Amino acid sequence: MKDLTNGSIVRHILAMAPPIMVGMITIMICQLVDLYFVSGLGDAAVAGVAAAGNAGFLVNALMQVLGVGTVALIAHAVGRKDRADANLIFNQAVALSVLFGLLTLIAGLALSRPYMRAVAADDATVEAGTIYLLWFMPALALQFATQVMASALRATGIVRPSMLVQALSVIINIALAPVLIAGWGTGYALGVAGAGLASSLAVFIGVLMLFAYFLKLERYVAFHPAQWRPRLSQWKRILNVGLPAGGEFVMVFIIMGVGFYVLGVFGPAAQAGFGIGTRLLGLIQMPALAIALAAGPIAGQNFGAGNGARVRETFVKAALIATAVMVVFLVPAQLVPGLLLAGFSQDQETMAVASLFLRIVSLNMLVQGLIFTCSSMFQGLGNTKPVLWTSAVRVLTYSLPSIWLSTWPGFRMEHVWYLSIATVGLQAALSLWLLRREFNKRLTMSPLGRGPEPERPQPAAPLVREPA
Repeated sequence: MKDLTNGSIVRHILAMAPPIMVGMITIMICQLVDLYFVSGLGDAAVAGVAAAGNAGFLVNALMQVLGVGTVALIAHAVGRKDRADANLIFNQAVALSVLFGLLTLIAGLALSRPYMRAVAADDATVEAGTIYLLWFMPALALQFATQVMASALRATGIVRPSMLVQALSVIINIALAPVLIAGWGTGYALGVAGAGLASSLAVFIGVLMLFAYFLKLERYVAFHPAQWRPRLSQWKRILNVGLPAGGEFVMVFIIMGVGFYVLGVFGPAAQAGFGIGTRLLGLIQMPALAIALAAGPIAGQNFGAGNGARVRETFVKAALIATAVMVVFLVPAQLVPGLLLAGFSQDQETMAVASLFLRIVSLNMLVQGLIFTCSSMFQGLGNTKPVLWTSAVRVLTYSLPSIWLSTWPGFRMEHVWYLSIATVGLQAALSLWLLRREFNKRLTMSPLGRGPEPERPQPAAPLVREPA
């Protein structure tokens, strides 16, 4: 366990952000590797895998419910030195991860084809996306367990084990992808099914590695099977914090779905270019997102300890660092988008769409760092409802006008991307205003610079130092 209520906040952020970033980038690389090898199967396969991958945003919403609730509540418990409550929350989150994983498998079997029919441009894209989803669903189901274990570690200030496990999982996925997709070394190519299977096998191995770490090395939070029996009061605590954050990912899913829908009139090449551009943009935003995610546990522990001054300081410093990083990565996206996209498709029309998308929509990065940081701060404070509200505003101001614009005789795909820039700016302004209001309500400062005491004070338990 790492105490984040003392020491330099910038040092804490810079120490935690790189492992978080590596872990997230490796996950994104898995998706890009799938697209890279699938690109040899044609535009329909690329568009199908890209559209099917968008369904992962919906499953990620459930993952965020568990992840955000686990991080916030365990961080608060660590801040007030309540190890017993931290362990109770962790084990109840483990029980929820099993339930959510089973629901994901059932929904995937039942809804994969109807979902693809709703977003795909032609029958070939529907078939490719459906096959990929069916083989990819085990990976999504297993990631609930990974999310809970990684979130518990992050709440206690430990991030390296999760990063190492995710990196090894990606290496396994990269090694399996050409073998299963293209038949390297075996002569038996599974196509898009191989892409999903490679991811599922890699995630399964990663879960086993992280489980072994908890059994052998982690001690501050640990598996206690006696605490896996469902306790509805504890589930309610986790869900009250996590559900609004999960709703934010549902909003992202809707925005992505609208993007695929309105581009359907331009054919599979346009949808494929949009899918590639979206994933690459997500990749170059990862460093700033990692900085924001590192700020969440710092804010959470300090809020649990009643130290309002450090919570405010955490926001200011994380926002400045995240915005500076975004500006640095904006430059190549504007000047050499084609270089960043090189190798992901041989089709000139697909690459032209992806390049245009990246050049326009990357302008969102000017304010996206602020949105990431505000979201993480709301999570650290244990009130994620404002995150849902700002995301809902963006959905309404983007989705409905986009669908309306697509009915115009002179509709061009650039129209919805310029609209995206305006709606992201609105979301950033609204997020800052709501966070300032939340600080004024929950971090009322005393002469000593301490905020209000947490709602559930508990007797202190001895801290246990564990290796990172």
